[in-house]
Amino acid sequence: QPDYRGAGATLRALGYGGAPIASETVRQLREWLPRCRLHNTYGLTETSSPATCLPDADALRRISSVGWPIPTADVRTVEPGTARECAPGEVGELLIRGPMVVPGYWANPQATAATMGDGWLRTGDLTTIDGDGYVTIMDRIKDMINRGGEKIFCVEVEEVLCSHPGVLEAAVVGVPDPVYGEAVKACVVPRPGARVEEEELRAWVRERLAKFKVPRDVTVLEALPRNPNGKVVKGLLR
Repeated sequence: QPDYRGAGATLRALGYGGAPIASETVRQLREWLPRCRLHNTYGLTETSSPATCLPDADALRRISSVGWPIPTADVRTVEPGTARECAPGEVGELLIRGPMVVPGYWANPQATAATMGDGWLRTGDLTTIDGDGYVTIMDRIKDMINRGGEKIFCVEVEEVLCSHPGVLEAAVVGVPDPVYGEAVKACVVPRPGARVEEEELRAWVRERLAKFKVPRDVTVLEALPRNPNGKVVKGLLR
């Protein structure tokens, strides 16, 4: 991992996005770059640019949030698969509207109609918007694990695993289970020089989350598979 401490004298602003960032990483950045503004941002290819941005003043106070919508964006959450508006703090699919949203997909009117046919872009992200308007991404709809009817957000388990002192990175996926339908599988990358054991990591999660969120399987890897944009390819981990 890069050491940014030497850049502290010249770096003035740092934005991060594209995938959830571990809280410990944000805390390290604040410690290493005390004069640098930190901004967690959220957007998609379809929004052409960030659609939300977390103010620097909230970088630690709202560490898991991607902030407020930018001035030209409207956001709301609805029950997945329906148009029912979600209450503040309720998990739903994030919808975005604004001039930065693309008009459609090239030569694919079916996908355009399904994703943004009513003027709102359906992001496929499970999200909450609290009473103050802060947006927090919980998980991708397709990545959420359903273990015997219990819904598990991968990001929540990944955050706990990354808080372990021996873990550098973690990715959580759902895998088939003959009893519960799906089970939690965790793939972790140890920090350089660290050694982590499967049961140690299960115990770490068990102490911090509900029992049904504890990984059934834990795999230790040298690196997580990523696409050219740097995002973890979870399909290769299942």
